[in-house]
Order: sequence, then C-alpha cells, then structure tokens
Amino acid sequence: MSTKEEFFAHIEKGYTTKGDFITIGAAMLDGETVTGAHVKVPLKTLNRHGLIAGATGTGKTKTLQVIAENLSDKGIPVLLMDLKGDLSGIAQPSPGHPKIDERHKKIGLPFEPNSFPVEILSLSEQDGVKLRATVSEFGPILLSRILDLSEVQEGIVAVIFKYCDDNKLPLLDLKDFKKVLQYATGTGKKEFTKEYGRISTSSTGTILRKIIELEQQGADLFFGEKSFDVEDLTRIDENGRGYINIVRLTDIQDRPKLFSTFMLSLLAEIYSTFPEQGDSERPELVFFIDEAHLIFKEASDALLDQIESIVKLIRSKGIGLYFVTQNPTDVPNAVLAQLGLKVQHALRAFTARDRKAIKLTAENYPISEYYDTKEVLTSLGIGEALITALDEKGRPTPLAATMLRAPMSRMDVLTDTELDSEIKNSKLVKKYNDIIDRESAYEILNDKIERAEREAEKEAENEAKNRRTSSRRTTSRRSTRQNPVIKVLTSATFIRGVLGVLKKVIR
Repeated sequence: MSTKEEFFAHIEKGYTTKGDFITIGAAMLDGETVTGAHVKVPLKTLNRHGLIAGATGTGKTKTLQVIAENLSDKGIPVLLMDLKGDLSGIAQPSPGHPKIDERHKKIGLPFEPNSFPVEILSLSEQDGVKLRATVSEFGPILLSRILDLSEVQEGIVAVIFKYCDDNKLPLLDLKDFKKVLQYATGTGKKEFTKEYGRISTSSTGTILRKIIELEQQGADLFFGEKSFDVEDLTRIDENGRGYINIVRLTDIQDRPKLFSTFMLSLLAEIYSTFPEQGDSERPELVFFIDEAHLIFKEASDALLDQIESIVKLIRSKGIGLYFVTQNPTDVPNAVLAQLGLKVQHALRAFTARDRKAIKLTAENYPISEYYDTKEVLTSLGIGEALITALDEKGRPTPLAATMLRAPMSRMDVLTDTELDSEIKNSKLVKKYNDIIDRESAYEILNDKIERAEREAEKEAENEAKNRRTSSRRTTSRRSTRQNPVIKVLTSATFIRGVLGVLKKVIR
C-alpha cells in the first residue's frame, strides 16, 4: 500500500462517524489534496467549543462562513459576531467562479451556490434588530465584573440591587442605577443607613465614574427595554434550516468593554434559561466570536474567571462557542484547554517572537507521523488549515492539513439595498425596535425626591413663619420693658394718681 493510500485510510478511520456530521474539506499530504479524504466533524461534539486561528488574509472568516452554512443546513441556528462587516453576504448565493469549481473537484464535493436565512442584529445605532438587556437582568455580580469593582464596591452594588428589589424599583437602564446610587448618598442617606448600613460616598463616586466610562463606549444603547429574548436566536425557517444571526459590530471595534458586556450578558442569560441537555446528538445553538482577542484584551482577572466558568458550563446547555482570532495565544490557556475543534490557518514567522508562538501553537496539536507541524503551519496556503476535532467518543481526531471547501453563499457584503430589504422583512425588527421607556427607578426616585423637597420647603417655611411670629412677640415684650414712658404710663402708682385726680374733678 502506498503512502497516499495509507494516509487516505488513516483519515477515513479517524473521521468516520455513525451520527450526523458536517464536512469542511479534504485532507492534504505533501501539499497535495487527497480527493475524497474528507474531514468530518460530528454534530454530537460541536458543543465542545472550538478555535479558528491564523494570520490576516489566510481565510479565517471564510472558514467561519463555511461551518455556519453547513450548521444552518443541518437545522442548527448560529450567532455570528461580525466585527469586520464582511459576513452579511451569507444572505445571498455565491456567484460561483472557475477556481471554486477547481477547488471542489480536488476535494471531491459538488459545489452548489445557496443563500441562507439571515437575521441582522445591532448593538449600536446601526440598522438591525436592537439587542438590549435591563440592568436587573444583568445582575449585580456580572455588572460588578464588567465594571472591575473591588470587593467593597461589589457589596455596594449588591445592596443597591437589594434595595430596588425590596422597594419595587425597576432597574432598567444605567440612568436608573446612577439615580439609586446618588439617592443612597444624598436624599435617601438616612433611609439607606437605617436599613442597609452606611454607604461610602467615595466608593459610590468610583462606581459612578466607571458607569460613565461604560456609557461612553455606547452601553447606554444596550441597557434598556425591550429586552431581547434569547429564544429568538434558535429559530428555524420554513425549510428546516437554522437562522444565521449576524450581530453588526463594525462601529464598536474600539469599544471592547461594550463587546464583552454584551457577549457575557447573552451567555449568562442563555445559561440561566436554556434547559440542561447533557450529551445530546446535536447542539442547540453555535456562537462564532470573531476578533475574539477583544474580549480578553482588557479583561480583569475576575472577568476572565467569569468567561472561563461560562465556557466550561454552557456546553451542557447544548451551546458551542467558537473563538476566531489571529493567534491561539490571544486566548487564555484555561479557555484554550476547553476547545475541542481547532482550525489553524497559516502563521507568519517574521520575528523571533513569531517563531516562538509557532512552536507553542504546534504543541497544541496531536503528534502526526505525516506532518512536521511547525513547518506546515508556515507553508499553508489561503483556504487551507491544520484541523483536529473530537470524534463521537470525545477523542481527538488525527491531525489533517485540509483544503477547505468554499462558502456556498456570497463572499462579500450585502449592498445597501439588499441590507435594507433584509431588515425591512425581519419579524424581529418589528418586535424589538420600538423604544420603551416605562416608569422605573429613575422616575420613581425623582418623584420621591421632589415630594421630599416640597415637604422640606413647606416645613422650612412653617419654621420660618413660627420664628418670625415668635420674634415679633419677643420684640414686643422687650420694647415694653425697655421704654421708660410706657413704664410710667402703665405703672400702678401713675394710674392710681390719675384716677384720684379724675375723681376730684368729677366731684
């Protein structure tokens, strides 16, 4: 048996699956595609998370697109974080190209252009379904993590939430939370101290400054109503295909805290509401987080711990998380260790640091008798990648340098007209894009403060009036005592004398 035949058998054995699967390409040996040696990923292990990594221009986004399309075809909904703005083309079929036909002939798969059901979502002022959550839904722990608060400050946030729960004050947006903070150290200071203990003004000042920083990154658009129902991410169209939900993030690349806030709140909400699934035959929902380094870039240790916990726990809810970034070292080791599917595009060795990173990356992959991993990592072409997945029993599959299939949809953005049409025809836009600003903590406390101020003013006026009345009486008494003429005229001796004279005159 030739080496090529041995390799074919090696791949076939390693990627054989009894259950349903998606095919993402064909394995390569010595730079040549082995037609029919298909690299398949079982649906059963797609909730074990994954990584798509590689240098700029090596094809990461198109790999993401291929996997998302195939999941949709299998009836599995997808959520894509689109930071570069080049994923909306999934809504339109590929125009095709001779090079695509040539690629698929090598792989041994037919190429069929297709479009997919798409929902355009937005965190900012861009058009699309508005993604929002209330401060109450976010909760004190996650809010404290995002704001990177100290233990004492976290305690204050917890007290604020408890006060609002006890007094039926809805915490919907950030202005609600700021108002309660101000009330706790201002007009309502006595009330807070009596019921919950003294709150330091220096600590509340720090919290307020951090909230303002979050607002400056656009979080005031995210916090509020109507809250997005995460169940709407799991919709299936009339043809049984899962919706591909695309979150437009092109205008918040320089606001990583808002990006982290949204992603963590969404994952926390999914974890708290989705039922346990255990080892199901297919995932319920798959996330692709492009430019994933933005999540970890400015994350505190507490926030990293939160992310690690969610990555570990959420797979039991049938959720797969896929991080897309330039280098695996962008992802913390604790998170990297949880990722089952690894798709590694080419890396560049321009510097000593690059060479060191390549060496570390190679050590993350199974040893293969067919590849020198470090060498392959620098010689892969565009649309090629080293891949290892998990088989149905959770074991790593053989390492395979893979020629990836081409996306069935357009590898470009939608035109403005096409985008407007998608948004106009969206059922979710009609559901979520009306702004709701019902009475909440801000309005209730403002009314309470105004009533207290009016009562205080009234009391002050009454006290002032009483003081003026008392002052007049006192002045009158004092002037009577001090005026000698009045003293003489009102004296008993003078009165008796006057009366005696009158009596004589009358006689």
